[in-house]
Amino acid sequence: MSLTPKQRRYLRSLAHNRKPVVIIGNAGLTPSVVNEIDVSLTRHELIKIKLNSELCTKHHEEAEKICRQTGSEWVQDIGRISIIYRPKKDPVIELP
Repeated sequence: MSLTPKQRRYLRSLAHNRKPVVIIGNAGLTPSVVNEIDVSLTRHELIKIKLNSELCTKHHEEAEKICRQTGSEWVQDIGRISIIYRPKKDPVIELP
């Protein structure tokens, strides 16, 4: 799955009012954090993830790693917050 620029804009607008669901701490991307992200994606489809300040310099690399491990798509990075999307089997969010 690959998102078009129009779909990314739409998902960014939906994510605007959402708060981060998962916060990655000093331990980094552990299996339990990946599991929590997977559960959150299954429940919400579109989530924000907040990265700790120590990981801030390589936040995009961490977001790409999360996307590979969870089968999701990167939408946007804003400072220390990444937005990722993975549709459900019966999607709630209809992409344009």
